[in-house]
Amino acid sequence: MKTRKPQKFSVIGAGMVGTAIGFLLKKAGHHIVSFVDVSQAHLKRAQKYTGAPGFHKPVQAAEKADCLLITTPDDRIRTVCAEIATHASLQGKKVLHMSGAGGLDLLDHAVRAGGQVASIHPLQSFSSIEGAIASIPGSYFGVTAAKGAKKFASSLVRDLGGIPMEITPEQKPLYHAAACIASNYLVSLMSVVESIYRSIGFSDKDARKAYLPLVYGSLANIKNQGCEKALTGPIARGDAGTIQKHIKAMASHHPDLSPLYTNMGFIAVNLARRKGALNTEQANFIQKLLKGAKNEHTNENQPENSSGHQKNENLGRENRHADSI
Repeated sequence: MKTRKPQKFSVIGAGMVGTAIGFLLKKAGHHIVSFVDVSQAHLKRAQKYTGAPGFHKPVQAAEKADCLLITTPDDRIRTVCAEIATHASLQGKKVLHMSGAGGLDLLDHAVRAGGQVASIHPLQSFSSIEGAIASIPGSYFGVTAAKGAKKFASSLVRDLGGIPMEITPEQKPLYHAAACIASNYLVSLMSVVESIYRSIGFSDKDARKAYLPLVYGSLANIKNQGCEKALTGPIARGDAGTIQKHIKAMASHHPDLSPLYTNMGFIAVNLARRKGALNTEQANFIQKLLKGAKNEHTNENQPENSSGHQKNENLGRENRHADSI
C-alpha cells in the first residue's frame, strides 16, 4: 500500500540505515531530494545509492523537502531538530526520527514550528547497507506518532516493505531494551560461547562452525513452538548432576562468567516450570544449586573490613552507582 502521492524526502544522516532507507524510499516511488551528513565520504556513498545531492547543514536540506527523516545517532536528534526548526520553515511538514528508545519529545521543536512528528524504528539489525536493504522489507517497525501523523507513518513503513506496529512513547524504552537483548545481547552471549571454546583449544572459526547449527536449531524451535516448548538441556530434564558439573567447571576456569551461567539458569528453571518439565522438588533443588554458586561468587568478590564483615556503606555506594548506569 503506497502513500497517496510521492513525497519529497531529505534524509538527515547518511549512515548505513539512512542510506538504505533512502534507497528503499526511492524504489517505492518517493523523491530523495537531499542527504545531510558531516562526512563527505558518506554523502558520496548515499548519492551512489539514491542520486540525491549532499549537504553539510540540515537547514539547506530542510528547505527542499516535504518530509524530514532524521537518522542521526540518538543523542543528536534533538539538537538537529532544534537547528532546523530555528532556521527553516516546518509548517505542515512531516518530521520523523528513527530512534528505538527515543520518544516524540526529541522533536518538540518541530511541533512548536508547526510540523507533524513521528518515529519509525525497524526491529532489525544492520551491519552493512546492502544487508539493510535486503532485511528491512518484511521487518516489523515500531511506530510512534502524533495524532496527525499516524496514518502517514504507518503508510510510510508499508512503502518500505515493513510491517507497522504501534508503540506508545511510554513503551519505547522497554520495547527497545527487549530488542537490544534479542540482538545485541545475543551477539554478546555468542562471544561468551566462543571464549569458553577458545579455553579448550578451539579457534573462533571452528567454534562458530560447531555452535551455530545448535543456535539455528534453537531459533527454529522457538519459531515453530515458542520458547517454553523449545527449551531443552539439563535444566529442562532436571539433570542436577550435570548442572553441578557445569557450576564447578565455570567456577574453576571462568569465574568471571559464573554469574552469567547462574542467572540464566534461574530463568531456564522458571521456563522449565512453565513448560511442565520440572516438578516443584526438582525446581527447588536446582535453584538451590544455582543460589549456592551465586552466593559463593558474591562472597569472593565482596570487600571486607578489619573485622571480616562486609563494608555495607561502600557496597551501598557501589549499588547506587550501578543503578545510575
